[in-house]
Amino acid sequence: MPRRSALLGQPLFRLLAINLAIGVMIAALLLGGLLYLNPGHLRDLIFADDSPGTALGLLLFGFVVTFGSAAMGSAIMAMGTDLRGGDNGGKKLALPIELISGAEPIPVRADHSARPMRRRRNI
Repeated sequence: MPRRSALLGQPLFRLLAINLAIGVMIAALLLGGLLYLNPGHLRDLIFADDSPGTALGLLLFGFVVTFGSAAMGSAIMAMGTDLRGGDNGGKKLALPIELISGAEPIPVRADHSARPMRRRRNI
């Protein structure tokens, strides 16, 4: 049991698990909505089969993968923003000025006249 509580104590794991659960709920609601609305007689087609559980399971699995990964990915990408409406107003959090001690910026000139090279087609 101490291993399970240590895993749940990790904030990143908790964030991913909560958002995966949100994605699973969205997937289940979408599958229920599809079965309720019956677009293109999908419900009739699924339940006319000898094993409707296989079709429902595959459809639910596809929705869980899609919406679970979308929810987890959006949570990961939103980690650098303050969504609570605090002092930053939902803007990106500022990075520290000095990332590496003793590092200085190097000026670089950009040549605007250069054109991208095109590949030649050999006929």
